[in-house]
Amino acid sequence: MKLYHLSHTDLDGYSCQYVTRFYFKDYEFFNSNYGKEIEEKFDLIIDKIKQNPEQKAMILITDLNPIESVCEKFDLKVKEFNNVKLLLLDHHQTGLDCMQKYPWYFLDSKRCATKITYDFFSNIFYKDEKLSKLVDIVNAIDIWLSDSEYFELAKSLMQLVSSAKELNRTLFSKEQNEYIMFLIEKAQDYFEYEDANIKLEDNIHFIKKDFFKQEKNNTLCNLISAKIVKLLETNKDEYTIFYKDKKGLLAYDIGNVSVIGNDFLVKNPDYDFFLEINPGKKVSLRANNKIDVSEFAKIAFNGGGHANASGGVLLTYKDSSIYSKIKEQVKTHLEKFNEK
Repeated sequence: MKLYHLSHTDLDGYSCQYVTRFYFKDYEFFNSNYGKEIEEKFDLIIDKIKQNPEQKAMILITDLNPIESVCEKFDLKVKEFNNVKLLLLDHHQTGLDCMQKYPWYFLDSKRCATKITYDFFSNIFYKDEKLSKLVDIVNAIDIWLSDSEYFELAKSLMQLVSSAKELNRTLFSKEQNEYIMFLIEKAQDYFEYEDANIKLEDNIHFIKKDFFKQEKNNTLCNLISAKIVKLLETNKDEYTIFYKDKKGLLAYDIGNVSVIGNDFLVKNPDYDFFLEINPGKKVSLRANNKIDVSEFAKIAFNGGGHANASGGVLLTYKDSSIYSKIKEQVKTHLEKFNEK
């Protein structure tokens, strides 16, 4: 059976996936914030199931409580399949009405979603002492058990995960999830130390570097840039766009665009420009002396700046968690100028 696991984007949500990763071998992870992203990610799962309609599958949703109209859509979509089960494990009290309506919806506000998930699957399979401790630590912070012996350690663990913004979820969903799983795994090395919360916090920088480090050591900034550039290169055909006769790469909300954009253009001289758009409609353009992006920004995005570093705004842009939808908007906008 294939497990498709959709979960929240905080410590509790990722820890739910850490638990199922322990018990399942055939799985695929998806992560979502609240709002329309939940439906977008659920539709991605449905599309993947349709590609292999004979395979038995479970859709597991954790640490998310979709509104009633969305739950109704989920219920109808799953009923189209004979070999797909839906299970939602959550702890937000606002899901009470949905729990009472749908048999696949389980809610318990006295435990965090990670603990609900662990209790559910450990009762089916087996319990694990190390995993159980992690679950109790997550539970301490997520439902705010300030008198728990694990509370301060849980705060440091939450800080580690919440600060892990180096890989964009929309561009690199699989790699970003692997990054969080790596951080949670490495954090457990510090759980037995005296003053474990301080020891863990002191080493957040080094734990992150362990993930991004390649052949040799470097600054975390350079290691992150090298990792992202490599990921962009791997799928650069998917990210390629054009402005008139110039070839560019479209990134989404990657951060540190000056370093990453320049590194990509230096290593990929067949590209003329690097364009990043973020959820706030802002556009950043970088070049390496092959196009004047200040003129590009002025014409296409009502902006400006320097010949190799400029910015602007795409006022018609509507944000999405699906890269193909983002690219289509930018591509359509640039085609207006390509025709001139």
